[in-house]
Amino acid sequence: MDFKTIFKSFKNKDMLKRVLIICGLLVVYRFMAHIPVPLGEPATFQEAISNLISSTDFGSFLNLISGGGLTTFSILLVGISPYITASIVVQLITKAIPRLEELSNDGETGRRKISQWTRVLAVPLAIVQSIAYIYMLYQSVMSTSGLSYTPTTADWVLSVAAMVAGSMILMWFGELMTEQGIGNGISMIIFTSIISQLPTTMASLGSALFDTTTSAGSLSLFGWLNLPVNPVIFWVIIGFNLALLAVIYFLVKLNEAQRIITINYAKRVHGNSSYGGIKSILPLKLIAAGVVPVIFATAFLSLPALLGQVIQTINPGNSFGVTLSTLFTAPNANTFSSLYPNGITGQWFFYPALYFILVVLFTYFYTSIIFNTKEIADNLQKQGGFIEGIRPGNQTAAYLGRTITRLNLFGALALGFIAMLPFATDYIFIILTGAPLGLSISGTGLLIIVTVALENLRQINSRALMVTYDEYR
Repeated sequence: MDFKTIFKSFKNKDMLKRVLIICGLLVVYRFMAHIPVPLGEPATFQEAISNLISSTDFGSFLNLISGGGLTTFSILLVGISPYITASIVVQLITKAIPRLEELSNDGETGRRKISQWTRVLAVPLAIVQSIAYIYMLYQSVMSTSGLSYTPTTADWVLSVAAMVAGSMILMWFGELMTEQGIGNGISMIIFTSIISQLPTTMASLGSALFDTTTSAGSLSLFGWLNLPVNPVIFWVIIGFNLALLAVIYFLVKLNEAQRIITINYAKRVHGNSSYGGIKSILPLKLIAAGVVPVIFATAFLSLPALLGQVIQTINPGNSFGVTLSTLFTAPNANTFSSLYPNGITGQWFFYPALYFILVVLFTYFYTSIIFNTKEIADNLQKQGGFIEGIRPGNQTAAYLGRTITRLNLFGALALGFIAMLPFATDYIFIILTGAPLGLSISGTGLLIIVTVALENLRQINSRALMVTYDEYR
């Protein structure tokens, strides 16, 4: 990564304009995350939402990708989850129906039609989710605070319209940022959402670090200097920072790993001139799907938990709703004792195992969408390119298919095991100390941060090289 070239590219007006547009949209997004939904007393709802987040994983994930919009009861409460869900549904249908698959391969026109269908499908999903969330939150407020406020039909329409509008505006912001050509807009919104939670986390750690009122006392350095910090928290933070650096290093290496395939171009003679006879490369990334499988798997697993919460809200004590909520809620520090009162059982491993399987499956599925071996083989054949020892056409497509499948096997398993690290950490601490650390969402967030940051830096570097090319001629 050439950071000197990147900073030099900011002298280019077009490059600077693109960066400023993205930064401006992200700033507006963060302001919108603090605009409350026009329903009742926002402070009362915020208190109930905090309880909801601490008790369910789908609430934690929704709060994560909405950048804290859930805790502030903002119009971005639904966030971009309807768009993510719509994308999963449309891509599954596209793969299942051959006519739609042909349309997706029909160049830019086909892709635009499918993108439009995704946007249209996101609207009813946003409406349904908005109604469900407001109803659950209202019932939670009624049960915890005894609120006598009863929303009217106009209140419902206004609140749902505000939340749907917030979700659609967020989706529009993502597409506007993608059009700037220096990163995926939806990924950048999720990245910003996660980063925006760090100050709160750091403040909590700082408060615990400088709390010397406990029996742990203060930290003694070689017996001659006492630091006003909690020694237990201090060493825990040091240990986790070292582990964090190790995991980030591994994630960077894993994200950057690729298989290089050499492409030869036959030499051609046309009149008195000749061209071709050169070599090029075709890099195949170990994890071509990036962080999308993790986002899809987490969003997919959140839906049954949401359904279970809705069923329990409508019919308290319903066994089906309790089962859904129990099976599809990730264990964390707040929910572990209530989810698993009987100690180590097979239910401990249901959610992590299903999460692992979905990450692997979505890795294969999404890679098959973005890496079309038949299309790549046909383009190479048209350009006179071939892989040494492999005949052009179908044999090249089959070779590329075998290669990407083998890469996917290791990449998907590695991605799944990385997603499992927080669960493994929780279970180890449960066995050793009797209490989990609750890092499940943090592990997912770390994976998203590293992958999105590397991908955005790569695209910024590519555009920077393009706009500064004349300086190297």
